[in-house]
Amino acid sequence: MDRRNFVRTAAAAGLGAATGATAAHPAAHAGPHRVESLDGAPYVRRSHAARPIVVSDITGYDARNGGPMNALEMAYSRIVAGDDVLDALIAGVNIPELDPEETGVGFGGLPNGDGIVQLDACCMHGPTRRAGGVAALEGVRTPSRVAQAVMQHTDHHLLAGRGAQDFARQLGFTIEADLNTAESRRLWLEWKRRLDSSRWLDPAERAQASLDAGLSMLRDGLIAEHSFWGTISCNGINAAGDIAGVTTTSGLAWKIPGRVGDSPILGAGLYVDNDVGAAGSTGRGEANLYNLTSFLIVENMRRGMSPKDAAMDGLRRVRANTVERRLLNDRGEPAFNIRFFALNKQGEVAGCSMYATGESQYAVCTANGSEVRPLEPLLSGSD
Repeated sequence: MDRRNFVRTAAAAGLGAATGATAAHPAAHAGPHRVESLDGAPYVRRSHAARPIVVSDITGYDARNGGPMNALEMAYSRIVAGDDVLDALIAGVNIPELDPEETGVGFGGLPNGDGIVQLDACCMHGPTRRAGGVAALEGVRTPSRVAQAVMQHTDHHLLAGRGAQDFARQLGFTIEADLNTAESRRLWLEWKRRLDSSRWLDPAERAQASLDAGLSMLRDGLIAEHSFWGTISCNGINAAGDIAGVTTTSGLAWKIPGRVGDSPILGAGLYVDNDVGAAGSTGRGEANLYNLTSFLIVENMRRGMSPKDAAMDGLRRVRANTVERRLLNDRGEPAFNIRFFALNKQGEVAGCSMYATGESQYAVCTANGSEVRPLEPLLSGSD
Protein backbone atom coordinates (compact mmCIF):
# COMPACT_ATOMS: atom_id res chain seq x y z
CA MET A 1 0.00 0.00 0.00
CA ASP A 2 1.58 3.30 -1.09
CA ARG A 3 1.47 6.42 1.09
CA ARG A 4 -1.40 8.09 -0.79
CA ASN A 5 -3.63 5.02 -0.60
CA PHE A 6 -2.67 4.39 3.01
CA VAL A 7 -3.59 7.93 4.10
CA ARG A 8 -6.91 7.71 2.20
CA THR A 9 -7.76 4.27 3.63
CA ALA A 10 -6.63 5.22 7.13
CA ALA A 11 -8.76 8.37 7.07
CA ALA A 12 -11.83 6.37 6.03
CA ALA A 13 -11.23 3.67 8.63
CA GLY A 14 -10.52 6.29 11.27
CA LEU A 15 -13.74 8.15 10.50
CA GLY A 16 -15.70 4.95 10.91
CA ALA A 17 -13.93 4.19 14.16
CA ALA A 18 -14.48 7.72 15.47
CA THR A 19 -18.23 7.65 14.73
CA GLY A 20 -18.92 4.05 15.68
CA ALA A 21 -16.73 3.39 18.73
CA THR A 22 -17.24 4.43 22.31
CA ALA A 23 -14.27 5.61 24.32
CA ALA A 24 -13.20 3.07 26.91
CA HIS A 25 -10.97 5.47 28.80
CA PRO A 26 -11.03 9.16 29.67
CA ALA A 27 -8.79 11.28 27.48
CA ALA A 28 -5.61 12.30 29.26
CA HIS A 29 -4.74 15.98 29.21
CA ALA A 30 -1.83 17.07 27.09
CA GLY A 31 1.02 18.83 28.74
CA PRO A 32 4.62 18.51 29.77
CA HIS A 33 5.61 15.47 31.79
CA ARG A 34 8.15 15.13 34.57
CA VAL A 35 9.65 11.81 35.57
CA GLU A 36 10.63 11.53 39.20
CA SER A 37 13.35 9.06 40.16
CA LEU A 38 12.50 6.37 42.67
CA ASP A 39 16.10 5.70 43.63
CA GLY A 40 17.69 9.13 43.94
CA ALA A 41 19.01 9.29 40.35
CA PRO A 42 18.37 12.54 38.48
CA TYR A 43 15.01 12.62 36.77
CA VAL A 44 14.66 13.21 33.04
CA ARG A 45 12.23 15.76 31.67
CA ARG A 46 10.11 14.55 28.75
CA SER A 47 8.12 16.75 26.42
CA HIS A 48 4.61 15.60 25.52
CA ALA A 49 4.96 16.42 21.83
CA ALA A 50 5.22 13.39 19.57
CA ARG A 51 4.15 12.31 16.14
CA PRO A 52 1.89 9.27 16.36
CA ILE A 53 3.74 6.02 15.69
CA VAL A 54 3.11 2.31 16.17
CA VAL A 55 5.85 -0.32 16.50
CA SER A 56 5.60 -4.11 16.55
CA ASP A 57 7.31 -7.33 15.62
CA ILE A 58 7.02 -8.52 12.01
CA THR A 59 3.63 -10.16 12.62
CA GLY A 60 2.08 -6.71 12.82
CA TYR A 61 3.21 -6.08 9.26
CA ASP A 62 2.53 -9.46 7.66
CA ALA A 63 -0.94 -10.43 8.86
CA ARG A 64 -3.99 -8.86 7.17
CA ASN A 65 -6.74 -11.50 7.55
CA GLY A 66 -7.84 -10.81 3.98
CA GLY A 67 -8.37 -7.09 4.59
CA PRO A 68 -6.72 -3.92 3.25
CA MET A 69 -4.76 -3.11 6.42
CA ASN A 70 -2.24 -4.87 8.59
CA ALA A 71 -2.25 -4.57 12.37
CA LEU A 72 0.03 -1.52 12.41
CA GLU A 73 -2.02 0.37 9.85
CA MET A 74 -5.29 -0.35 11.62
CA ALA A 75 -3.89 0.80 14.96
CA TYR A 76 -2.35 3.93 13.45
CA SER A 77 -5.54 4.88 11.58
CA ARG A 78 -7.55 4.71 14.77
CA ILE A 79 -4.97 6.65 16.76
CA VAL A 80 -4.99 9.57 14.30
CA ALA A 81 -8.81 9.43 14.22
CA GLY A 82 -8.82 10.15 17.94
CA ASP A 83 -9.47 6.71 19.42
CA ASP A 84 -7.96 5.89 22.77
CA VAL A 85 -4.47 4.61 22.07
CA LEU A 86 -5.06 1.22 23.71
CA ASP A 87 -8.37 0.70 21.93
CA ALA A 88 -6.54 1.41 18.68
CA LEU A 89 -3.73 -1.05 19.38
CA ILE A 90 -6.14 -3.82 20.34
CA ALA A 91 -8.13 -3.25 17.15
CA GLY A 92 -4.80 -3.68 15.36
CA VAL A 93 -3.74 -6.94 17.00
CA ASN A 94 -7.24 -8.35 16.49
CA ILE A 95 -6.25 -8.71 12.82
CA PRO A 96 -3.60 -11.41 13.41
CA GLU A 97 -5.60 -12.88 16.29
CA LEU A 98 -8.49 -13.57 13.90
CA ASP A 99 -6.35 -14.52 10.90
CA PRO A 100 -6.49 -18.31 10.40
CA GLU A 101 -3.26 -18.18 8.39
CA GLU A 102 -1.29 -16.65 11.28
CA THR A 103 -0.25 -19.69 13.31
CA GLY A 104 1.46 -17.86 16.17
CA VAL A 105 -1.45 -15.84 17.56
CA GLY A 106 -5.12 -16.34 18.38
CA PHE A 107 -7.38 -18.46 16.17
CA GLY A 108 -5.29 -21.18 14.53
CA GLY A 109 -2.32 -20.56 16.81
CA LEU A 110 -0.11 -23.62 17.22
CA PRO A 111 -1.54 -25.69 20.10
CA ASN A 112 0.04 -27.14 23.21
CA GLY A 113 1.33 -30.70 23.50
CA ASP A 114 -2.22 -32.03 23.93
CA GLY A 115 -3.39 -30.31 20.76
CA ILE A 116 -5.31 -27.56 22.59
CA VAL A 117 -4.85 -23.87 21.72
CA GLN A 118 -4.14 -21.92 24.93
CA LEU A 119 -3.70 -18.17 24.60
CA ASP A 120 -2.00 -15.46 26.70
CA ALA A 121 -2.32 -11.68 26.44
CA CYS A 122 -1.51 -8.50 28.34
CA CYS A 123 -2.30 -4.82 27.82
CA MET A 124 -1.18 -1.65 29.59
CA HIS A 125 -2.84 1.77 29.36
CA GLY A 126 -0.38 4.57 30.07
CA PRO A 127 -2.78 7.45 30.87
CA THR A 128 -4.67 5.55 33.58
CA ARG A 129 -1.72 3.45 34.79
CA ARG A 130 -3.80 0.30 34.52
CA ALA A 131 -3.25 -3.12 32.98
CA GLY A 132 -4.97 -6.44 32.40
CA GLY A 133 -3.94 -9.92 31.38
CA VAL A 134 -5.11 -13.46 30.72
CA ALA A 135 -3.14 -16.70 30.67
CA ALA A 136 -3.88 -20.22 29.38
CA LEU A 137 -7.21 -18.97 28.01
CA GLU A 138 -9.07 -21.45 25.82
CA GLY A 139 -11.91 -20.89 23.37
CA VAL A 140 -11.68 -17.11 22.74
CA ARG A 141 -10.12 -15.94 19.49
CA THR A 142 -9.20 -12.46 20.78
CA PRO A 143 -7.49 -12.80 24.17
CA SER A 144 -6.31 -9.18 23.93
CA ARG A 145 -9.91 -8.04 24.33
CA VAL A 146 -10.41 -10.26 27.35
CA ALA A 147 -7.21 -8.84 28.85
CA GLN A 148 -8.59 -5.33 28.31
CA ALA A 149 -11.86 -6.38 29.97
CA VAL A 150 -9.91 -7.62 33.01
CA MET A 151 -8.33 -4.17 33.18
CA GLN A 152 -11.64 -2.33 32.79
CA HIS A 153 -13.98 -4.44 34.91
CA THR A 154 -11.92 -5.92 37.75
CA ASP A 155 -9.52 -4.84 40.44
CA HIS A 156 -7.05 -7.49 39.26
CA HIS A 157 -4.39 -7.77 36.60
CA LEU A 158 -4.25 -11.43 35.63
CA LEU A 159 -6.87 -14.16 35.25
CA ALA A 160 -5.88 -17.65 34.14
CA GLY A 161 -7.27 -20.91 32.80
CA ARG A 162 -10.89 -21.84 33.46
CA GLY A 163 -11.42 -18.70 35.54
CA ALA A 164 -10.36 -16.50 32.63
CA GLN A 165 -12.72 -18.39 30.31
CA ASP A 166 -15.64 -18.10 32.74
CA PHE A 167 -14.97 -14.37 33.06
CA ALA A 168 -15.00 -14.01 29.26
CA ARG A 169 -18.24 -15.99 28.99
CA GLN A 170 -19.94 -13.80 31.61
CA LEU A 171 -19.00 -10.70 29.60
CA GLY A 172 -20.51 -12.11 26.43
CA PHE A 173 -17.44 -13.34 24.57
CA THR A 174 -18.06 -16.27 22.25
CA ILE A 175 -16.49 -19.45 23.65
CA GLU A 176 -15.55 -22.06 21.05
CA ALA A 177 -14.79 -25.70 21.71
CA ASP A 178 -11.65 -25.71 19.53
CA LEU A 179 -9.53 -22.87 18.14
CA ASN A 180 -7.50 -25.15 15.88
CA THR A 181 -7.66 -24.75 12.14
CA ALA A 182 -6.97 -27.58 9.73
CA GLU A 183 -3.41 -26.22 9.35
CA SER A 184 -2.61 -25.90 13.05
CA ARG A 185 -3.90 -29.43 13.65
CA ARG A 186 -1.88 -30.78 10.72
CA LEU A 187 1.29 -29.21 12.12
CA TRP A 188 0.57 -30.60 15.58
CA LEU A 189 0.18 -34.09 14.12
CA GLU A 190 3.49 -33.68 12.26
CA TRP A 191 5.16 -32.64 15.52
CA LYS A 192 3.79 -35.74 17.27
CA ARG A 193 5.05 -37.91 14.42
CA ARG A 194 8.58 -36.54 14.90
CA LEU A 195 8.72 -37.33 18.61
CA ASP A 196 10.75 -40.36 19.56
CA SER A 197 8.26 -42.22 21.75
CA SER A 198 11.01 -44.35 23.27
CA ARG A 199 12.17 -41.31 25.25
CA TRP A 200 8.81 -40.58 26.83
CA LEU A 201 9.56 -42.52 30.01
CA ASP A 202 12.17 -39.94 31.10
CA PRO A 203 10.50 -36.52 31.66
CA ALA A 204 13.73 -34.59 31.06
CA GLU A 205 14.46 -36.40 27.83
CA ARG A 206 10.84 -36.07 26.76
CA ALA A 207 10.96 -32.29 27.18
CA GLN A 208 14.13 -32.09 25.10
CA ALA A 209 12.67 -34.42 22.46
CA SER A 210 9.60 -32.19 22.27
CA LEU A 211 11.70 -29.09 21.70
CA ASP A 212 13.94 -30.87 19.19
CA ALA A 213 10.93 -32.00 17.16
CA GLY A 214 9.63 -28.44 16.99
CA LEU A 215 13.04 -26.99 16.07
CA SER A 216 13.42 -29.58 13.32
CA MET A 217 10.15 -28.36 11.81
CA LEU A 218 11.50 -24.83 12.02
CA ARG A 219 14.69 -25.85 10.20
CA ASP A 220 12.66 -27.70 7.57
CA GLY A 221 10.63 -24.60 6.81
CA LEU A 222 7.31 -26.08 7.97
CA ILE A 223 6.75 -23.23 10.40
CA ALA A 224 8.13 -19.71 10.69
CA GLU A 225 10.17 -18.60 13.69
CA HIS A 226 7.53 -16.10 14.77
CA SER A 227 4.93 -18.89 14.67
CA PHE A 228 7.04 -21.28 16.73
CA TRP A 229 7.51 -18.73 19.52
CA GLY A 230 4.12 -17.25 18.62
CA THR A 231 3.67 -13.61 19.67
CA ILE A 232 2.74 -10.14 18.49
CA SER A 233 3.90 -7.22 20.64
CA CYS A 234 2.56 -3.80 19.63
CA ASN A 235 3.16 -0.39 21.26
CA GLY A 236 1.98 3.05 20.19
CA ILE A 237 1.86 6.74 21.05
CA ASN A 238 -0.58 9.44 19.99
CA ALA A 239 -0.06 13.14 19.31
CA ALA A 240 -0.82 14.00 22.96
CA GLY A 241 2.01 11.74 24.09
CA ASP A 242 -0.22 9.01 25.54
CA ILE A 243 1.30 5.54 25.32
CA ALA A 244 -0.12 2.03 25.47
CA GLY A 245 0.94 -1.49 24.60
CA VAL A 246 -0.46 -4.95 24.01
CA THR A 247 1.13 -8.38 23.66
CA THR A 248 -0.85 -11.44 22.58
CA THR A 249 0.27 -14.98 21.81
CA SER A 250 -0.48 -18.66 21.48
CA GLY A 251 2.81 -19.22 23.28
CA LEU A 252 5.54 -21.70 22.54
CA ALA A 253 4.36 -24.24 19.98
CA TRP A 254 3.43 -27.61 21.57
CA LYS A 255 4.22 -26.34 25.05
CA ILE A 256 3.47 -28.30 28.20
CA PRO A 257 -0.27 -27.77 28.85
CA GLY A 258 -0.71 -24.89 31.27
CA ARG A 259 2.67 -23.33 30.49
CA VAL A 260 2.56 -19.54 30.68
CA GLY A 261 5.36 -17.52 29.14
CA ASP A 262 6.35 -13.89 29.47
CA SER A 263 3.63 -12.33 27.31
CA PRO A 264 0.93 -11.79 29.98
CA ILE A 265 3.35 -10.84 32.74
CA LEU A 266 3.84 -7.15 33.53
CA GLY A 267 7.46 -6.11 33.19
CA ALA A 268 8.38 -9.11 31.05
CA GLY A 269 6.32 -9.42 27.87
CA LEU A 270 5.18 -5.81 28.16
CA TYR A 271 5.71 -2.67 30.20
CA VAL A 272 4.39 0.88 29.74
CA ASP A 273 5.10 4.09 31.63
CA ASN A 274 3.17 7.03 30.17
CA ASP A 275 5.89 9.47 31.26
CA VAL A 276 8.71 7.48 29.67
CA GLY A 277 7.84 4.91 27.03
CA ALA A 278 7.02 1.27 26.38
CA ALA A 279 8.75 -2.01 25.62
CA GLY A 280 7.57 -5.43 24.51
CA SER A 281 9.14 -8.73 23.56
CA THR A 282 8.96 -11.84 21.43
CA GLY A 283 11.15 -14.95 21.51
CA ARG A 284 12.15 -17.19 24.42
CA GLY A 285 9.78 -16.13 27.17
CA GLU A 286 11.58 -17.83 30.04
CA ALA A 287 14.74 -15.80 29.37
CA ASN A 288 12.67 -12.64 29.54
CA LEU A 289 10.85 -13.69 32.71
CA TYR A 290 14.11 -14.24 34.58
CA ASN A 291 15.12 -10.66 33.83
CA LEU A 292 11.86 -8.67 33.59
CA THR A 293 13.57 -7.10 30.62
CA SER A 294 10.74 -4.92 29.34
CA PHE A 295 10.62 -3.18 32.72
CA LEU A 296 14.40 -2.80 32.63
CA ILE A 297 14.27 -1.22 29.16
CA VAL A 298 11.68 1.33 30.24
CA GLU A 299 13.71 2.15 33.35
CA ASN A 300 16.77 2.62 31.13
CA MET A 301 14.83 5.11 29.02
CA ARG A 302 13.72 6.86 32.22
CA ARG A 303 17.40 7.49 32.93
CA GLY A 304 17.93 9.04 29.51
CA MET A 305 18.92 6.10 27.28
CA SER A 306 17.63 6.00 23.71
CA PRO A 307 15.26 3.13 22.86
CA LYS A 308 18.07 1.33 21.03
CA ASP A 309 20.60 1.67 23.86
CA ALA A 310 17.98 0.68 26.43
CA ALA A 311 17.02 -2.45 24.50
CA MET A 312 20.64 -3.42 23.88
CA ASP A 313 21.31 -3.16 27.60
CA GLY A 314 18.34 -5.44 28.20
CA LEU A 315 19.79 -8.00 25.80
CA ARG A 316 23.14 -7.84 27.62
CA ARG A 317 21.31 -8.61 30.87
CA VAL A 318 19.66 -11.66 29.30
CA ARG A 319 23.02 -12.80 27.91
CA ALA A 320 24.80 -12.39 31.27
CA ASN A 321 22.09 -14.30 33.15
CA THR A 322 21.98 -17.24 30.72
CA VAL A 323 24.31 -19.71 32.45
CA GLU A 324 22.70 -23.15 32.13
CA ARG A 325 24.71 -25.29 29.75
CA ARG A 326 21.62 -26.56 27.94
CA LEU A 327 20.78 -22.95 27.01
CA LEU A 328 24.22 -22.17 25.56
CA ASN A 329 25.57 -22.89 22.10
CA ASP A 330 29.06 -24.18 21.35
CA ARG A 331 30.40 -20.62 21.62
CA GLY A 332 29.06 -20.23 25.15
CA GLU A 333 26.40 -17.74 24.00
CA PRO A 334 22.60 -18.00 24.38
CA ALA A 335 21.26 -20.77 22.15
CA PHE A 336 18.03 -18.89 21.49
CA ASN A 337 16.80 -15.63 20.04
CA ILE A 338 14.83 -12.94 21.80
CA ARG A 339 13.68 -9.56 20.51
CA PHE A 340 12.63 -6.27 22.10
CA PHE A 341 10.65 -3.38 20.64
CA ALA A 342 10.99 -0.06 22.42
CA LEU A 343 9.23 3.31 22.11
CA ASN A 344 9.97 6.48 24.05
CA LYS A 345 7.94 9.57 24.88
CA GLN A 346 9.30 11.46 21.87
CA GLY A 347 8.08 8.78 19.47
CA GLU A 348 11.52 7.29 18.84
CA VAL A 349 11.53 3.52 18.32
CA ALA A 350 13.96 0.64 18.12
CA GLY A 351 13.90 -3.08 17.45
CA CYS A 352 16.78 -5.17 18.82
CA SER A 353 17.49 -8.90 18.92
CA MET A 354 20.05 -11.30 20.35
CA TYR A 355 20.94 -12.43 16.80
CA ALA A 356 20.21 -11.17 13.28
CA THR A 357 19.32 -14.61 11.95
CA GLY A 358 15.82 -16.03 11.57
CA GLU A 359 13.30 -13.28 12.22
CA SER A 360 15.47 -10.27 11.40
CA GLN A 361 12.99 -7.41 10.90
CA TYR A 362 10.46 -5.44 12.89
CA ALA A 363 7.81 -2.98 11.73
CA VAL A 364 6.65 0.59 12.30
CA CYS A 365 3.78 2.70 11.03
CA THR A 366 3.71 6.48 10.63
CA ALA A 367 1.88 8.90 8.32
CA ASN A 368 3.94 7.39 5.51
CA GLY A 369 2.39 3.97 6.05
CA SER A 370 3.84 0.78 7.47
CA GLU A 371 7.36 -0.40 6.76
CA VAL A 372 9.84 -2.99 7.92
CA ARG A 373 13.22 -2.17 9.42
CA PRO A 374 16.16 -4.41 10.31
CA LEU A 375 16.48 -5.57 13.89
CA GLU A 376 19.73 -4.46 15.53
CA PRO A 377 21.52 -7.60 16.80
CA LEU A 378 23.60 -7.76 19.95
CA LEU A 379 25.62 -10.78 18.80
CA SER A 380 26.97 -11.86 15.43
CA GLY A 381 26.38 -15.32 14.05
CA SER A 382 23.32 -17.37 14.94
CA ASP A 383 21.86 -19.11 17.94
